[in-house]
Amino acid sequence: MTDPELKKLLAETKTIASVGLSSNPARASWRVCTYLQKQGYRIIPVNPNETEVLGEKAYPDLKSVPEKVDLVQIFRHPDAVPAIVEDAIAIGAKAVWMQDGAGNPAAAKRAEEAGLAAVVDDCMLRVHARVM
Repeated sequence: MTDPELKKLLAETKTIASVGLSSNPARASWRVCTYLQKQGYRIIPVNPNETEVLGEKAYPDLKSVPEKVDLVQIFRHPDAVPAIVEDAIAIGAKAVWMQDGAGNPAAAKRAEEAGLAAVVDDCMLRVHARVM
């Protein structure tokens, strides 16, 4: 995606389901989501090993999230990404964002074929700081 496209995506996004978000402050997911939360985004943790992260109730999977999600951010191994993308499509998300190290080009292609925007192997914090 071009910087103007990324800026539009970030500007239109309000609610982010963050798959793999950890309550451990040493983890990249915690640092990235803390930053995004401070920028005004609603962060919904999706991690079966957590009950609450950053003051928000955590859900075991995307299909358990009871509200509308604009963007699904992924902090998982690339092998886990295709199933997450299928869930993102099923819940009606508008985009998937595969953080550094979570990139899966085939899953990104599947998301785009289903009408979702897809960002692969890029950090949402870094991109937000650059384009916003």
